Amino acid sequence: MPKTASATAHRVLRDDPLYTREEAAQYLNVTLRFVTRCVQERRISYVRVGRMVRIPESALAEYLSANSVPPRPR
Repeated sequence: MPKTASATAHRVLRDDPLYTREEAAQYLNVTLRFVTRCVQERRISYVRVGRMVRIPESALAEYLSANSVPPRPR
């Protein structure tokens, strides 16, 4: 079974800022519920710090680029 973009491991760099779910929602301009669902469905890579969930900025940028739709040619 081939790996999809969401199934591949995301490498977190030491200087990569970590966002809370609320901050990630602001970054993506979406609701907290949407980010929570993406984390639960593992559509966005995240890091567990104890019981807390943190989302690397690079994972948010990767999610945006993976879900960007190019314009239709005229």
